[in-house]
Amino acid sequence: MVRIGISGACGKMGMKIAALAIKEKDMKITAALERKDSGDLGKDFGHVLGMDRMGVIVSSDYEKEIGGVDALIEFTLPEPTIEHVKICSKAGVPMVIGTTGLDARAEKAINDASENMPIVFSPNMSMGVNTLFKIVREAARILGKDFDIRMDETHHVHKKDAPSGTAKMISRVIKDASGVEPHCEVVREGEVVGNHGVIFESGYETLEIRHDAKSRDVFAVGAIKAARFIAGKKPGIYTMADVLGIK
Repeated sequence: MVRIGISGACGKMGMKIAALAIKEKDMKITAALERKDSGDLGKDFGHVLGMDRMGVIVSSDYEKEIGGVDALIEFTLPEPTIEHVKICSKAGVPMVIGTTGLDARAEKAINDASENMPIVFSPNMSMGVNTLFKIVREAARILGKDFDIRMDETHHVHKKDAPSGTAKMISRVIKDASGVEPHCEVVREGEVVGNHGVIFESGYETLEIRHDAKSRDVFAVGAIKAARFIAGKKPGIYTMADVLGIK
């Protein structure tokens, strides 16, 4: 049985992760963590989810609560993520980090912490997107010298970072494979979950590779798979490619 904690448990993403994790026979939620000013502190997490009592009380005491988990799933904001990484590092508790908008300082903190704990760190937990990385890498390697490459990404109006972490990762994959840094068109509209496209174009043909997320559940599914993977692993940084066995 994999015991998981959810950081930002009462937010949209946290509740989606919880709703899916509850259905997993080999997984149990043992910690529901929230910020200190959350109105849900002290409530039974089952009641927050609109379900029967779970016996898991929403808490802001990370140092206490992570003692009973095999992996902490983190989808919050950059600053609290860094703080939670430090706490988990001291305790050697594995993490799954899907927080976006992290700067170089935050990424360094995560890399430093990985010397003491295993971490799955990915700008996008989607299985489809991580397969897209592999496909785009190969296309860029083959076509990069003869084709123009451009990207586009669309997200909901509430998303703060632009381009998205996923778009930056796709761009990095293309540059590493071809030496070309593609232009990315960024759109923020409506409640779009996340759409990403890469277009390879020459005077003779066009190849377009796309991924459209239908709901935020796609990220929750990936996070749950990552939590199952990371529990019990040796310290280090792991990616969703490792989780999915993509080489």
